[in-house]
Amino acid sequence: MLLQSTITCPHCAVSKTEIMPTDACQFFYECTGCGTKLKPKSGDCCVFCSYGSVPCPPIQAVRSGEPGAASCCA
Repeated sequence: MLLQSTITCPHCAVSKTEIMPTDACQFFYECTGCGTKLKPKSGDCCVFCSYGSVPCPPIQAVRSGEPGAASCCA
């Protein structure tokens, strides 16, 4: 499971690699470039699934078929 994701702001294109929480989805992220408060796109559970290079750990677990994995989007 990957715990780092590079999140890219759709407003100013600044990218920053962040460590994702392993037990929850992150709903908001403040861009370090322009200060815009990002929130997930419709249908996504967190900012990493919407703007990151890697989806959040709960989604990674579901996609890999880990036993007992639960989607945070449910």
